[in-house]
Amino acid sequence: MSIPQSGGGQIEHAGQLAEYLAAGCKPQSDWRIGTEHEKFGYCQNTLEPLPYEGPRSIRAMLEGLRDRFDWAPIEEGGKIIGLEKDGANVSLEPGGQLELSGAPLENIHQTCDEVNEHLRQVKSVADDIGAAFIGLGAAPVWSHAQMPMMPKGRYRLMTDYMQKVGTHGLQMMYRTCTVQVNLDFGSEPDMVQKLRVALALQPVATALFANSPFFEGKPNGHKSWRARIWRDLDPDRTGMLPFVFDEGFGFEQWVDYALDVPMYFVYRDGRYIDATGQNFRDFLRGELPALPGEVPTLSDFADHLTTIFPEARLKRFIEMRGADGGPWRRLCALPALWVGLMYDQAALDAAWDLARGWDAETREGLRVAASVEGLAARVGTIRMLDLAREVVAIAEAGLKSRARPGAGGMLPDETHFLNALKESLETGQTPADEMLARYHGEWAGDLSRIYAEYSY
Repeated sequence: MSIPQSGGGQIEHAGQLAEYLAAGCKPQSDWRIGTEHEKFGYCQNTLEPLPYEGPRSIRAMLEGLRDRFDWAPIEEGGKIIGLEKDGANVSLEPGGQLELSGAPLENIHQTCDEVNEHLRQVKSVADDIGAAFIGLGAAPVWSHAQMPMMPKGRYRLMTDYMQKVGTHGLQMMYRTCTVQVNLDFGSEPDMVQKLRVALALQPVATALFANSPFFEGKPNGHKSWRARIWRDLDPDRTGMLPFVFDEGFGFEQWVDYALDVPMYFVYRDGRYIDATGQNFRDFLRGELPALPGEVPTLSDFADHLTTIFPEARLKRFIEMRGADGGPWRRLCALPALWVGLMYDQAALDAAWDLARGWDAETREGLRVAASVEGLAARVGTIRMLDLAREVVAIAEAGLKSRARPGAGGMLPDETHFLNALKESLETGQTPADEMLARYHGEWAGDLSRIYAEYSY
């Protein structure tokens, strides 16, 4: 979850909102890669989730990272709730999932170095306090009652509201983890093409990265339970957004959509003011019940954008949101997949050629089938495994064209970061398939073995 936004003056007219988004346009030389990933922390002796307080806790993790590796603390209400350093930040999801929001970097080599260094730091602190971390899309065993709540005002408001909309909101907040990448665009037409490709092909990422076949101690019937959760969370702020594929879509149409998404909060003077269910259009008129007579700032609008949760999200960049959290190789593979598709024009055109003929029903069908069957999904004549092979091949061509060397020039490009995905395509097996085979085989139904075998 995002930290509060800052900067930006008072909104004087609605046109400023589209201008705010358009200000994200950058020349290709300035395009960057921002990778985010979440993981579950647990106590090594009990295999239960880390509480916020105590000698073996989330707080101890944050303080250890602060003191040992020179991260600057972020506090709310006098409690440490995050860290920042060199353009990156460490934040907390509602149930204590630890998230790295990486710095904007130029290539995947740098991204993977950042991931590796972060996990090394986390393991160093965790080992000393008797904790460990695991990368999965959903908590495999823990119940909601076992999950702590982090001391963030935003999460208290969301927890109450999530119980009024959908049926899976609390599961999303407290018991899921993702890996995502944030990418830039050069112009409004470039944004439109990228967002359409991102939404249409997000089910492919869901299938390739499916890594949550267990929930509450048993198989759940889905390869990605996390993706299933998102399908019944809050229809006002989730989904595949068919309007993005309408002729004439652009920044203004995204603003119209965002203004109709019910609000969660307004952030003022270090506290979250409850505005759940209220309307940002009323806020623009100075008629918000939570703050009567006050009109919003651009930072309020930026905060509101962080409360919208479709499969791909537009801010001043585009977020790819469809993948389960997972092992380190896939933390590097996710940005490699999307950078290969998005940052080379020939690859982007080829990706759009794959999806341009699909209607909304097909796109939604792929989304549903990916969560259930992973790479074995089929929608009409589309076989997910075949589609994924085409998508990864396009991404590989895009990375070759980018030709960003690494390892002091020893590596000519970034294509090797796709190897984990290519292995899945060769076998037809996702991480979820591999774990289910172990559960029904050598684990003999003992799901506690997942911690020793899959932790970082």
